[in-house]
Amino acid sequence: MAEGQVLGLDGPGHLLGCLEAIRGPTGTAGPQGVGHAAPQDQARPGCPGPTQGCPPPYDKKKRMVVPAALKVERLKPTRKFAYLGRLAHEVSWKYQAVTATLEEKRKEKAKIHYQKKKQLMRL
Repeated sequence: MAEGQVLGLDGPGHLLGCLEAIRGPTGTAGPQGVGHAAPQDQARPGCPGPTQGCPPPYDKKKRMVVPAALKVERLKPTRKFAYLGRLAHEVSWKYQAVTATLEEKRKEKAKIHYQKKKQLMRL
C-alpha cells in the first residue's frame, strides 16, 4: 500500500473477530461510536480515524476485503455457524422484519445509484 493511501474495509462475509484483529483497535471506539483522538492515531495517516462506521471522506472510497478473515477461508466446510440476526430473532429480538425492509430499500437505492453512475461513466 502506498504512503498516505487510505484502505476501506468491507465487513460482509468476514468473521468479525478475525477482521477486528487484522484491522486493529485504532478504528474501534466501543459503544459510543466516536473515540478520542490519540497521538498514535495522528501519527498513522494510512489508517482511518477513530470513528466507527464510514465517515464522509471514506464513504466514497473503494472498499476492500481481507481474505485472511473471510468465513469461507477460516472455517471448515463441516463447521456450524450462525448469523447474528437469526440468533437475536430467536431470543425475541423483534426488529428482524424492520431491518429486512430497510435492507430492501437500501438495495433499491443502491441499484438506482449504480445505474446513474453507469450512465455518467458512458458520457
